[in-house]
Amino acid sequence: MSSFWSAWIIVLTLAFLVGIIWLLRWNMSNYTHIKEGELMDHEFDGIVEINNPLPRWWMILFWITIVWGFVYLALFPGLGNFAGLLGWTSSNQEVLSLEESRAATKANREAGLIVQYDREVDYADETYGPIFAALSARPIEELAQDEEATEIGQRLFLQNCAQCHGSNAMGGKGFPNLTDNDWLYGGSPDAIKHSLIAGRRGAMPAYAGQFSDKQITELANYVLSLSGRKVDPELAAAGKANFVICSACHGQDGKGNYALGAPNLTDNIWLYGGSQETIEETLRHGRNGVMPAWKDILGEDKIHVISAYVYGLSQD
Repeated sequence: MSSFWSAWIIVLTLAFLVGIIWLLRWNMSNYTHIKEGELMDHEFDGIVEINNPLPRWWMILFWITIVWGFVYLALFPGLGNFAGLLGWTSSNQEVLSLEESRAATKANREAGLIVQYDREVDYADETYGPIFAALSARPIEELAQDEEATEIGQRLFLQNCAQCHGSNAMGGKGFPNLTDNDWLYGGSPDAIKHSLIAGRRGAMPAYAGQFSDKQITELANYVLSLSGRKVDPELAAAGKANFVICSACHGQDGKGNYALGAPNLTDNIWLYGGSQETIEETLRHGRNGVMPAWKDILGEDKIHVISAYVYGLSQD
């Protein structure tokens, strides 16, 4: 922050506090020229107001909050570039990877700064780090059978994954259901862990410029027929000829390809919906789902535990 804006924040903040003090003092003064406890010189609907002062307990609390405001601003950061008498900062003020955050923590210590976020991270690492390290040393298949480990994995899942996959892990439109046995990139422990560590990026191309509307309708009918759905046989037969382009990813039998994240089209499980209209929309405009990488956010030990939880969901 520049010196100008830092000074602006300091002046504005202090001006507001001084203004509040003035307002409070003004309200403590009897400017009505009527003694306290006597009737005022106006009435409404037969009700006459009494000139009573503000409650003493209310005034005391108000003064305490004002004094605390000055004390807080002096001790902690909040006034522009002023770091506070205690030298604390609330966080590193930027999004960092796990390694960068630890490097920043070390630099802050060397500089004599007490960063609250870093203190909490240090405490968490010291307290829970050995627990996660011990869990990550065990095979995912074994952890998936450990009730205590899966409870830990579930908490991590709810904190980081439920926003997309739902608290029950059953997903939604565009977000895979993790409780069945249908996987885009494979459901083995290693495949699940790799998805969490490195993330995934879907790449279903758009065919609106390559196929006419009629051809897309034909192709959609053929795709639906692969899962045993009732379709127009003539349209499906016509669409089969163009499916050769789709088979490069989904395979000639339409059963998908884990290496490419191409879904199985024969099981009647649909990521974006299985109606003809939705499939035609997918063919026209493509799909580009993104699964974020969590390695730099959670670290491999926690990912190992989440992987065990997710793996166990599809084994029940």
